[in-house]
Amino acid sequence: MLDYFEGYTWPNAIKDIIDILIVSYVIYKIMILIRGTRAVQLLKGIFVLISTWALSIWFNLYTLNWLMNQMFTFGVLAVIIIFQPELRRALEQLGRGKLFSRTSTEEEQLFNKRIQEVITTVNALSRRKIGALIVFERETGLTDYIESGISMEAQISSEMLMNIFVPNTPLHDGAVIIRRQLIMAAGCYLPLSENPFISKELGTRHRAAIGMSEVSDAICIVVSEETGQISLAMNGQVVRDIKEEALISKMFEGLRPAQKNKNNKPKFNSSFWKRRDDEQ
Repeated sequence: MLDYFEGYTWPNAIKDIIDILIVSYVIYKIMILIRGTRAVQLLKGIFVLISTWALSIWFNLYTLNWLMNQMFTFGVLAVIIIFQPELRRALEQLGRGKLFSRTSTEEEQLFNKRIQEVITTVNALSRRKIGALIVFERETGLTDYIESGISMEAQISSEMLMNIFVPNTPLHDGAVIIRRQLIMAAGCYLPLSENPFISKELGTRHRAAIGMSEVSDAICIVVSEETGQISLAMNGQVVRDIKEEALISKMFEGLRPAQKNKNNKPKFNSSFWKRRDDEQ
């Protein structure tokens, strides 16, 4: 080891650092690529086999070591066959130049879709006067409140949200908490606001939304079961009967991920939401 560092120079050090950073980034992107796929379980199985092979060498288990060596002889071909879907997807993304970067356009599309699904849901629930309470987690963690409900970790969709708030179902009266792109839990219990100046006309859902916005920086959307009005609670304040354009603007302002260009204005497709609302 000492002999290796005797002739070590700054150019060599910089080259090694760059080499390590590139390999680390490639491994990170591969982990992102296979996350949420069955490849994760397959990798765990491969890790078990490698651990067994290492133990067979350590304890001089000749028969087991011979068996593992025979298995690894054809291991490369087996890995190619097993991971064929993931490898094909990786090569496709590499060909499109998307393996090592996600464009701002893709991030914008994912964010827009998230907002579109929620707006479609609250509009449909409002027309039918179905009560709902949707909470968006921001910087303040809401894990304690998520654990009070029924865990879901489901992708955001208007169909899923509407099914949750169907009257006379177990999850109807609780709150839905959304973290980034996932519905983390439904039927969650939220703290009620103790503000004595809140209008007596507001029910439990509105008080829970205001209470949540008082103890965190969450954004809460409420649909009134009595009037069908949509309300927005932020920073301990509530805006009742908020108009669609204002609601969209506030959601973009509060939930939009940080962008390099701060001057970008929210882009939303009103005709898309109107079409989705008509379908509901």
